Amino acid sequence: MAFTPKGKHLVAGEWLDGAGTFASAPAHGPVHQFATGTVDLVNRAAEAAEEAFLSYGYSTRAERAAFLRAIADEIEARAEAITEIGSQETGLPEARLQGERGRTTGQLRLFADHIEKGEYLDRRFDAALPERQPAPRPEIRLIQRPIGPVAVFGASNFPLAFSTAGGDTAAALAAGCPVVVKGHSAHPGTGEIVAEAVEAAIRKTGVHPGVFSLIQGGNRQVGEALVQHPLIKAVGFTGSLAGGRALFNLCAARPEPIPFFGELGSVNPMFLLPEALKARAETLGQGWAGSLTMGAGQFCTNPGIAVVVEGDDADRFTSAAVEALGKVAPQTMLTDGIGKAYHDGKAHFESRNAVKPLLTTESSGRSASPNLFETTGEQFLADHALGEEVFGPLGLVVRVGSTSEMEQLARGFQGQLTTTIHMDDADLEAARRLRPILERKAGRVLVNGFPTGVEVVDSMVHGGPYPASTNFGATSVGTMSIRRFLRPVSYQNMPEALLPEDFQG
Repeated sequence: MAFTPKGKHLVAGEWLDGAGTFASAPAHGPVHQFATGTVDLVNRAAEAAEEAFLSYGYSTRAERAAFLRAIADEIEARAEAITEIGSQETGLPEARLQGERGRTTGQLRLFADHIEKGEYLDRRFDAALPERQPAPRPEIRLIQRPIGPVAVFGASNFPLAFSTAGGDTAAALAAGCPVVVKGHSAHPGTGEIVAEAVEAAIRKTGVHPGVFSLIQGGNRQVGEALVQHPLIKAVGFTGSLAGGRALFNLCAARPEPIPFFGELGSVNPMFLLPEALKARAETLGQGWAGSLTMGAGQFCTNPGIAVVVEGDDADRFTSAAVEALGKVAPQTMLTDGIGKAYHDGKAHFESRNAVKPLLTTESSGRSASPNLFETTGEQFLADHALGEEVFGPLGLVVRVGSTSEMEQLARGFQGQLTTTIHMDDADLEAARRLRPILERKAGRVLVNGFPTGVEVVDSMVHGGPYPASTNFGATSVGTMSIRRFLRPVSYQNMPEALLPEDFQG
């Protein structure tokens, strides 16, 4: 039976109406009405989250792990309905949504395993030295503690893995922090059914219902009120640079400023060194085309720029990319707004004398076909706008005169989520000069691969220097992302009976 949304907000175990409604805008299938968010709902959710923190923040790791696994189980129990409405709302193919659901449940279980091990607590102990002169040293212990209620903003391009019960939510709940989710209006029905799964897990495990709330979109004031609420202690956000920067500024301007962990976008440049290009120009061109158009180019790790040394090998590379891109059928973008932004970005490139079109296509509405442009290193450095992200399947080839000019170009990039080196053994010296530059620019540096596809593992960094993210020391993917929602506390001369339970074992 098809899933029919309630169209309501979930606040601390209650499904509530809002002030009016907004209509979903699905790629196909029925339109549904959803309650619009309000500031009052934000207040209720934040207050319930603070109340829940008094128990959930001091729960055992085993209890929280059981809760995370229960959420994963409940999501899987709704797998068919999630895929159905998710595909309707976003236009994403069923296989993509099924894979993303697996990633979502997998990272919930990964965090359950992670907190059970206890290594993330970073427990430290310095014994007392009562005989030390000229003054004795007290006993000092350190442990990581949860910070309190966290606000999470759902992302448009990942309706499951970066949204209602996605990575930010999983990391915060694992840390012991209740979560208030601001749902994304691009997929409100998907958000609602995942919230139902979380609600079922709450009932099954007996945790405080205030540990999770979902407030739907439809009102910009909801997001502003959420990041400024005095009970919210941190924010996880994935979205546009403009929207993220506005919320970041609000967090910083609070009477009590709080951390805003925003992942804001990236062009993810690739640097193709000469010997690699000579050996496999056609293969690299085809591979780039596949990565560039994956998911209609709507991945934050989409490699939008390829830097090559001028010459015949560069010609072979671009010809292969053009041929491969020309075979890609139009794809449906996530929202009308994203489709319009992509068309505007393409028009922006076409209007600049600094670029030469290699492949241009006509698209309309939510339909997107790939486009490819070319420029020189000198023109690229002179026009900073060429380095701005165009969200969609649009690529830019930058031709330089030498690997030295490639290094100069690399120094001019802003912060990125990823940078990539394509190399052969004979390129090693050039790569050694390039690598220190690139690691200062990005959270992840790849060799001989394409950055689309982010592994959810302990060693992953999905973040980078601004504007890729607002905190270069954080990641939004992988188990290290839990650190965003913890703070270190030292305990001096405290009796063992009074210490947090996590010091045991």
